[in-house]
Amino acid sequence: MARLTANTFQRAVFWCAMLTILALALVPQTPKLVPTTGWDKANHFLAFVFLALLGRWAYRKYWWRVLAGLMAFGALIEVLQLWMPPRMGEWGDLLADALGLGAAALIVSVLNRFPRRSNS
Repeated sequence: MARLTANTFQRAVFWCAMLTILALALVPQTPKLVPTTGWDKANHFLAFVFLALLGRWAYRKYWWRVLAGLMAFGALIEVLQLWMPPRMGEWGDLLADALGLGAAALIVSVLNRFPRRSNS
């Protein structure tokens, strides 16, 4: 039986979050059980902060690639929404995604200034 490593688990969590956000972005109406801020742009912002931080956790060595990939993912969502009535692709949503990625980069930058504790 294959052993699940920490890194494999982190990557699985990241990809599950990506698929969940993609599904929520494409369903005709967001299910009532899904938490929301009540403002679509804030939802985009928070989703992409969350995805970026998970991406950093899962792919530490590839941080800048993660950010670029998530920006492309945000653009893909907006393009797919053009064909998913009643959804609509919007530039404002893509801007909110980019701002979320920027906020996550800022959070990571600030956290990197603190020394790491050793496990010993």
